[in-house]
Amino acid sequence: MTGKNIVYFDLETQRSFRDVGGGAHKDKMGISVAVTYSTARGTYEIYTENELDRLGDELIKADLVVGWNHIQFDYPVLQSAVFHTLVEQTINLDMMLELETILGFRLKLDSVASATLGTGKTADGLDALRWWQEHKKTGDFAPLRKIAEYCAFDVKVTKCVHEYALEHGMLKYDDKNGRIAEVQVAWK
Repeated sequence: MTGKNIVYFDLETQRSFRDVGGGAHKDKMGISVAVTYSTARGTYEIYTENELDRLGDELIKADLVVGWNHIQFDYPVLQSAVFHTLVEQTINLDMMLELETILGFRLKLDSVASATLGTGKTADGLDALRWWQEHKKTGDFAPLRKIAEYCAFDVKVTKCVHEYALEHGMLKYDDKNGRIAEVQVAWK
């Protein structure tokens, strides 16, 4: 990873699938907060809905963008707000999609993080949607801060899972029978 700018990425939406009429309308979900961690910068960056062009620029300049279902979810949500065609202009490692290819089924980030790292997510997307509604209704900044903290923690977990996979060549996950299973990965 030395010298390579890996950007870990996640976002939270303003609306649910149900609010926009299903998964075919991801472009209408809106973004409440997006977070990146850049290995070149060594810091997290929080983006609000009026800073998404800057986020798009960071993603296309990265040597590698790492996320969890960012190709099929985050990029389509973000695409309506940025000029760049993100999938075509970025080099990506979508760990969820890679694991789905190996295993034949999808895993949640929490399943892999809990089994591999012993820590999971701090909330879920429904909490973030509720906090967004609270922010919009009251104008209070505290719910927006909660979304940013939650999203930043997901980026941190994504980063730690990726680093574990690089170091150990494998990840663990909770299988469908309540046991911990391992999967070999050869990511660079």
